[in-house]
Amino acid sequence: MLLRDGALIIRKKPSDPSDPARPLLEGAAELTLAEDAEVVHGSTVATNTLLERKGARTVLVTTRGFADVIEIGRQARPLLYAFHQTRPEPLVPAELRLEVDERLDHLGREIVSLEARAAEEIASRVADLRAESVAVCLLHAHVNPAHERAIGAAIEKVAASSHVSLSSDVAPEHREYERTSTTAINAYVTPVVARYIERLQSGLGGRRLRVLQSNGGSISAAQAARGAARTVLSGPAAGVAGAHALARAAGHEDIITLDVGGTSTDVALCPGAPRESTECIVAGLPLRLPALDIHSIGAGGGSIARVDRGGALRVGPESAGARPGPVCYGLGGRAPTVTDAHVVLGRMGPSGLLGGSMPLDADAAERALASLGRELGCSAEEAARDVVLVAEAAMERAIRRISVERGHDPRRFTLVAFGGAGPLHACALAGALGIRAVVVPRHPGVLCALGALASGIVKDHARGVIEPLGAGGAPRIDALFAPLIDAAARSAREEGIRPEDLALERRVDARYAGQSHEILIPYDGPETTLRRFHSAHEERFGHSHADLTVEITALRVRASSPGPDIGLDAPPPGRPPRSIQGPRAERKDIATGDTVTGPCAIDGFDATVWIADGWEARADRSGNLLLERARPGSRP
Repeated sequence: MLLRDGALIIRKKPSDPSDPARPLLEGAAELTLAEDAEVVHGSTVATNTLLERKGARTVLVTTRGFADVIEIGRQARPLLYAFHQTRPEPLVPAELRLEVDERLDHLGREIVSLEARAAEEIASRVADLRAESVAVCLLHAHVNPAHERAIGAAIEKVAASSHVSLSSDVAPEHREYERTSTTAINAYVTPVVARYIERLQSGLGGRRLRVLQSNGGSISAAQAARGAARTVLSGPAAGVAGAHALARAAGHEDIITLDVGGTSTDVALCPGAPRESTECIVAGLPLRLPALDIHSIGAGGGSIARVDRGGALRVGPESAGARPGPVCYGLGGRAPTVTDAHVVLGRMGPSGLLGGSMPLDADAAERALASLGRELGCSAEEAARDVVLVAEAAMERAIRRISVERGHDPRRFTLVAFGGAGPLHACALAGALGIRAVVVPRHPGVLCALGALASGIVKDHARGVIEPLGAGGAPRIDALFAPLIDAAARSAREEGIRPEDLALERRVDARYAGQSHEILIPYDGPETTLRRFHSAHEERFGHSHADLTVEITALRVRASSPGPDIGLDAPPPGRPPRSIQGPRAERKDIATGDTVTGPCAIDGFDATVWIADGWEARADRSGNLLLERARPGSRP
């Protein structure tokens, strides 16, 4: 997506898992970028590196006696009633974990000093292990980073080719397991992401490159290449940011985002704005860095349908991926997928995708679903319908998890459906959840690009503390914030943010004393923040306790600048509005004021929209489609 002279120009290329940079560079070449163009990129390279376990050979250096923290974890049971629990293997195996003689107490005071010889010996062992990357995470280093920095310097001296991640830089907060896991993730993915960014920069010919972070803001390519853990949810975050910007411009404040791609479905609750967390779970591993609160499941257009040993129909989480992809792509896929089911149901036409440049083989999809139907004892069309229903049941559960399970009624939200497959499932999911309105963007298949394009620069800085939040604590808390504010302002200048564009926001992680987890809230003085905390706790958990002590466990400062102003209004149609009825329509022929009555499939360059029976779509001034029930009580 290119913003040129206020106009948006769209290109979309099939992804290439063997060379993720190639489609982006080819698309950029087709757009003929100006020499001074700035490129903002949302990437899934770090995510896929974690999911596929294809990261760098990583060594972990830690305090003696703590090498197994990364494996012991929290002893949590993800499946409470399962007799046999399975947990992901640690990113760093036991033979690549090194211990060093040193020790700090919880205040950062030295108990066991770090001898220069010990640091040199560890560095030599790292070199012998041929580590591509090193994670250094010492006990209480978030309070006093001196020992970590000494070890990092020693490693860089003898193993200059190794990337070194220090926990005091990556995640300077308490909780040893989460800090160790986050530092290991950063070390594991950074070399892979750094090579990818180097390839992009080379192909972009010196144009400035920014990379979207998991928090929805962007940083320079150099920063992303050094701290790739911040980009693990880059792609999904771009979608949420784009959906929020588009929905707000269209007058929808409270939204639920539905991003259905080829492999996954990503959903997020945005009550007025995207929600943010300070810790997320990716590939079963905790990542303690700011990220938009996104819930992902393994259900998408490429999800494979199969019959299990008990005779039940299963859809996903296994995916056909981009290659070979669904059977209808004609790239060698053999297993039926959700996309193939949509083709059999007539919701995706044979003209295919990308303006007809990617035709679909409907006969091949029919044969694949017929084979599945024989196992289920039904026709190809019945099997296709069941495949879609099973996939949508998983998507519905995901939306309920981020809304109903957190005390929010989805019926008061607008669903924003995007991604290559989101608009195909929007009516069914809205109907099941009682959602009255759905917004489908004008370019749903590239909304993540719009989110990246609209993003501003964001730099987050954090510091772990244990500090009571009381009326008399303002001077102390302000003093603790001061170095973070200085660091944030300095890093903002390094990113090229002009002083007049710089916004600084103070936030804290707060909890009732004795609790084990916190709530992230804005900080605006102790008294205001206390009231805000009690209110947030009541909303999240259904109770609050004004008589209990509240304590801060982390201080956070965000430095940011606004993104570019993007005009989202579509050009006027130059004709009176018209009414369109199915079975098929072209998205390019639908202008502001037009209405489409379902059932009808709307074919677009980047996605297909399915208007179910009993639903009606109206094009708004921005070219988005607003889907609403045409008849009360009708089913999708």
